[in-house]
Amino acid sequence: MRHVIALLLQNEAGALTRVAGLISTRGYNIESLSVAPTIDPTVSRVTLVTVGSDEVIAQINAQLLKLVDVVAVEDMTLGDTLLRELLLIKLRVADEHVDSVNALLRRAGGRVLSAQPANYVIELTTTEAEIGEFIANVASFATVLEVVRSGVLGISRGAAPASAASAAGQQPGTAAERSGAGAPGKTPAS
Repeated sequence: MRHVIALLLQNEAGALTRVAGLISTRGYNIESLSVAPTIDPTVSRVTLVTVGSDEVIAQINAQLLKLVDVVAVEDMTLGDTLLRELLLIKLRVADEHVDSVNALLRRAGGRVLSAQPANYVIELTTTEAEIGEFIANVASFATVLEVVRSGVLGISRGAAPASAASAAGQQPGTAAERSGAGAPGKTPAS
């Protein structure tokens, strides 16, 4: 089963490498990965997509929580979430097809960033499936020159999960320091 996993991760050198390493050493591929800072500049939000059984992904999530730099983990596949992806696509559009491309774009809810027919750049934010469908449809009217996709981003509907709300900068130190299980010789942050 396909899983979208959201992590809150401390902005420290090597933190993302440890997360990716934990997943890859178990033989799983990360299909997409998006990382950006949160409101708290010391914490980043990581959204990754991988495929695996529910049981194995639950194990990986539990192991992710044990990493010192991981503040919170949420399997967004299990809840009521909004998932979106950003597409930037560059096309070569013949003059006679510009109206057809624009009609497709209006139906999809995107916008033109650069209207030069030789380098027609479009921005579209929607679901993965709709992006795939848009690319297939627009290719009948234009030559696709370049495709850039953000990977899946997600947010839970309603109130933020308790772990995410409390982790967004309100608890100092690493996950191990907050739990009182810091590495030997380390003391919890004061």
